[in-house]
Amino acid sequence: RRPNPRHRLFHAGGGVMASYSAFIQQKTTISIPTGISHADKLEYNRKMFPFQKDIVKWALKRGRACIWSGCGTGKTIMELEWAKHVSEFTEKPVLIFAPLAVSEQTANEEAPKFGYDCRIVSSQKDIKAGINITNYEKMEKFDLDKLGGVVLDEAGIIKHQAGKIRNMIIDRTQNVSFRLGCTATPAPNDFMEIGNHAEFVGAMKYREMLSMFFVHDGGDTAKWRLKGHAKKAFFKWVAQWAVVLRKPSDLGYSDDGFELPELRVHQIVTETTAQEGFLFPVEACTLQERIGARRDTVQDRVSAACRIIEKNKSDKNRLWCVWCNLNVEADEMQKARKGMVNIQGSDSNEVKAERLLGFARGQIEEIVSKSKIAGFGMNMQNCHNTIFLGLSDSYEQYYQAVRRFWRFGQKEVVNVYIVTSDIDGNVRDNIERKERDAETIYNEMVYYMKEINSENIRGSQRTVSEYQPSEKIKVPSFI
Repeated sequence: RRPNPRHRLFHAGGGVMASYSAFIQQKTTISIPTGISHADKLEYNRKMFPFQKDIVKWALKRGRACIWSGCGTGKTIMELEWAKHVSEFTEKPVLIFAPLAVSEQTANEEAPKFGYDCRIVSSQKDIKAGINITNYEKMEKFDLDKLGGVVLDEAGIIKHQAGKIRNMIIDRTQNVSFRLGCTATPAPNDFMEIGNHAEFVGAMKYREMLSMFFVHDGGDTAKWRLKGHAKKAFFKWVAQWAVVLRKPSDLGYSDDGFELPELRVHQIVTETTAQEGFLFPVEACTLQERIGARRDTVQDRVSAACRIIEKNKSDKNRLWCVWCNLNVEADEMQKARKGMVNIQGSDSNEVKAERLLGFARGQIEEIVSKSKIAGFGMNMQNCHNTIFLGLSDSYEQYYQAVRRFWRFGQKEVVNVYIVTSDIDGNVRDNIERKERDAETIYNEMVYYMKEINSENIRGSQRTVSEYQPSEKIKVPSFI
């Protein structure tokens, strides 16, 4: 029989051990640092907390890294400090990509507060030395190969494996030496987004990650499950190029100044009349039924939201943000509340940014919008009252929307009012289940990565026993 080429590593002769060593080497998952080796000797912004400074040092040494840091833990100052040093080291400009309005808030408010010069740019001709920032929607207008580094603010934008923006980001940043991805959480309820981050930083291809650490679950091509025996190895690999923390103590630092205020979630359920042929209202089950239920109960939920605002409105509670899912909900809410501003998808980017910043500055008191439009990236700690005019099935959108207000730096108790109808029970249950799943996953990430991240960030060394083969393989006689 013709020898099976897969058995070539086990052929007898002098090359057996060398071939087997090469085979073992292929199976290792070591991500080599490619950044600034002398990062420890650089001068850092004195306004940074110790954990922020150490994370930036680590990210500069890595060259290509991810910072998955909780809302309000200072991702902005870490991004700006990292970008400053990369620009100086490479003698090339660095470009930060951010969600709509976040670029304006970062350049005009956050950067000056910390002593950075960060300019807003719209195309390649606007790029200058130092730190530049723009919106994701304008990526095609830039030649990324001319940059010293790229930063993704709210890097969760690359979560969809087949998404257009995800593919564009990964394809167009391949030749950029320094890359940094920052988000509050890489995957609120799914490990798979981590594969996209790994591909962005060049640690491993998405498909390679799946084949190494995951097993395909059944006939659904979208379902992959982390192998039980590979869990520790998986997180050890992730910890080489990503740091995860919800609060400084996750890395062994003090939590002074990083205590969250109380979060109060109020469930408001409006009653509906039973449909013809039924004694009681029946909860919507299918997607079409849920959409129909939302449309049928808009007026009841809008009235309930207005009563909440009227009852609690005061000088202290003058700012209110209402989240909706349907255009008709936003339209009816705006009609019911004189002076409420609707930030909608049909608005130009300039109008959206102006209105979001107006609310963040307290110039606009009440807004209604969708979380996919206004729920990512903005700092809105000046507001501590928000209403969900119903819920979608996206836990990520709910999480991000709440975290615009309930984040480190918030001084007041945050009130979240969830207004649903009595036939929306399935949606509420689904979000609660996803919330529990997300908490479980995040706890696992912190548990497995805490020790490694802490040692990497704080500079201590791990003792690692390298594999040293000492015996020759006994090759079966039939090969």
